[in-house]
Amino acid sequence: MNPILVDVMRGSAIESTHCGALAVLDADGGVVAKLGDIERPIFSRSAVKVLQALPLVASGAADRLGLTDDELALACASHGGEEIHAHTAARMLAKAGLDSSALECGAHWPYHEASMRALAAQGREPTALNNNCSGKHAGFLCLACALHGGKPNLQQYVRGYVKPEHPVMREVTSALQAVTGYDLTNTPRGTDGCSIPTFAVPLKQLARAFARVGTGTGLSAGHADAAKRLRAAVAKAPFMVAGTGRFDTRVMERLGARAFCKVGAEGVFCAALPERGLGVAIKIDDGNNARAAEVVMAAVIEAFVTLDDGEASFMRCFSDLQMKNWNGIEVGRLVATPVLRSLAR
Repeated sequence: MNPILVDVMRGSAIESTHCGALAVLDADGGVVAKLGDIERPIFSRSAVKVLQALPLVASGAADRLGLTDDELALACASHGGEEIHAHTAARMLAKAGLDSSALECGAHWPYHEASMRALAAQGREPTALNNNCSGKHAGFLCLACALHGGKPNLQQYVRGYVKPEHPVMREVTSALQAVTGYDLTNTPRGTDGCSIPTFAVPLKQLARAFARVGTGTGLSAGHADAAKRLRAAVAKAPFMVAGTGRFDTRVMERLGARAFCKVGAEGVFCAALPERGLGVAIKIDDGNNARAAEVVMAAVIEAFVTLDDGEASFMRCFSDLQMKNWNGIEVGRLVATPVLRSLAR
């Protein structure tokens, strides 16, 4: 059984707990730290968007279409559907000669509440541009434009790009397999929330993949250059990766290029810590994202990134998180457990 990583305190008593596993590896596959079962394959979900974006850059599509840092960061994003996110995705599509009708991620209301309310107040319905994965899918369509090579009937070519057999998904899957070093042909495959294939990969391989993304070690020259460029884009435009008030954006705005972190559904969280040459992969057993996964990632960053006093205080607000009720009264805390705090630098 995986250890308890997060305690939910109400007053001075433990009300609930969250168990999980985590792996911290270097790019050569050396295990620097681990808790729980890091060998069990888990669906990585949106935590691996930067890996899925590697072909966009490595293929030359990003250069040919003149994608900006904002646009490349959005290709790695699970954003809140704010106007700037939707507009940036639309701009990417326009550069590829397409529009939002080409997106196959589906439509949902913005996760960012103020943006959702503003859209509703205007009497507008959400489109696929508001989908939290629209940037990733716009990146896929930019890749499709390059693969198509300027031939006629681009709209027909891109149709069904989310299917495993489409050339776009074959490129994305090949990159994921190359960077993780894990055989995706013999592992469980499912369908992600945005309709693309998602593969079960152990935390050990995911952590090594992110160490590779952070250092370039173990990657092909094309993937190493692509990873470097994507990390630089995210460091310059962290707002595009998540949005207002979100953990990933706030942490990367504060720490810059020292941390690249990306949440995924069902309690998955991955990170590259380039200064240390390390990669991190986390899975919370009960799939809790908004509380447990962020606490664990914050504690890992505290343990493995050199922080000044202000940065340490900033990160501690996530790993020892005050909970308040609607009256603003403190009612409890989310706390990293001693076993999690035992992780050494």
